[in-house]
Amino acid sequence: MNLFQISYKNLFRRKTRTAFTIVGITLSTWVLVTLLGFNRGYENSLNNDIDAMGFQIVLTAKGCPYEAATLMLKGGTGLRYMPQSIVQDVDKSPEVLQTSQMLMHAEFDANKGENGGTSIYLGIDPTTYPKMKPYLQFQQGGWFNENSQNEIVLGYEAAELEQREAGDIMLLAGSEEEFTIVGVLKRTGTQDDGMIFLPLKTVQKVFKKEGQLTMLGIQLNKDANSNAFEEELYKLPDVQVVSMAQVKNTIMSLVTSAKAIVLAIAFIAFLIAMFGVLNTVLMSVFERYQEIGILKSMGALPKDIFQMILIETALLCSFGGIAGIAFSFIFAGISETIIRYFLPFTPNGNLIAIDFNTAALSFAAIAAVGVIGGVYPSLRAANIRPLEAMRAND
Repeated sequence: MNLFQISYKNLFRRKTRTAFTIVGITLSTWVLVTLLGFNRGYENSLNNDIDAMGFQIVLTAKGCPYEAATLMLKGGTGLRYMPQSIVQDVDKSPEVLQTSQMLMHAEFDANKGENGGTSIYLGIDPTTYPKMKPYLQFQQGGWFNENSQNEIVLGYEAAELEQREAGDIMLLAGSEEEFTIVGVLKRTGTQDDGMIFLPLKTVQKVFKKEGQLTMLGIQLNKDANSNAFEEELYKLPDVQVVSMAQVKNTIMSLVTSAKAIVLAIAFIAFLIAMFGVLNTVLMSVFERYQEIGILKSMGALPKDIFQMILIETALLCSFGGIAGIAFSFIFAGISETIIRYFLPFTPNGNLIAIDFNTAALSFAAIAAVGVIGGVYPSLRAANIRPLEAMRAND
């Protein structure tokens, strides 16, 4: 029988204690893998949301940049407005490829859900908006045209919530006019899924916002000097200039404190794993004090005893690490739901992105920390003197 077999059998001599130790390592690994996956997934999802905007710069009415970023990525109800005449000043610049005018309006709908809810309408220019967002595809129907008035397009989630399809007639909250649904979009995983799209002029007329916009999307030429162009935009009165890079920095600043908590929890997970292994293996050494002395009197060298105890430690960490990684994959969806509940802003897409590299790094980290925790018990066992062990029996 080799050292590995002896170590394996020794682990299960105290099954309850071994099981609790493995559970502790499993939970530590689960937390570590999930947190590392969150750090990676959040940034990827945020980048995808920004790329899906379709334009490099957005003008909004002057206000808090945090509000502007939230308006752009998630919609909002605390809306500010800017004059539509600003479009002429922007279009004059040779840096601009095209612009897309948007007017967002939020209206409380008492018939939405059990307790009512807010419907978000987005007035768009059908000649420019689809070009800036080519990823938008239709499940039914298509876009309204420039001269349309009482026609709307529903995002995927909006259609599901309203239980509508192309061709249906729909009465919008805040309006007494009937609208025909001409298209239903496929799921995109972005804020567009919950939108109700209307022609820009219709939103301005129905909700009495003539001559006003909430956003102006700007797509630049490939060789445009974006920094210089932004400086020119800052000279325009009463507007907020938000670039995609600014949006990313703004949102990431909101979760800086959350990332600090993530690192703190990961460190605690390391400590739990290390001290759990240390306690279990050290108790095992004390209980087998005489047994180890007998082994040494029969010819076992200190290095053999050291290796035997260290192998036990490695097995504990391996069992717990593998189980923890498996749990992190299985319960990633539940973990993501919890994160979305507590964070003030979360991008669309998978917030927890766990791949082979993340799992391997976590396994290696837990194994290393666990083995470090097992070095002291292994040294204690290797330094046991056979005669003292025999006398301890008396």
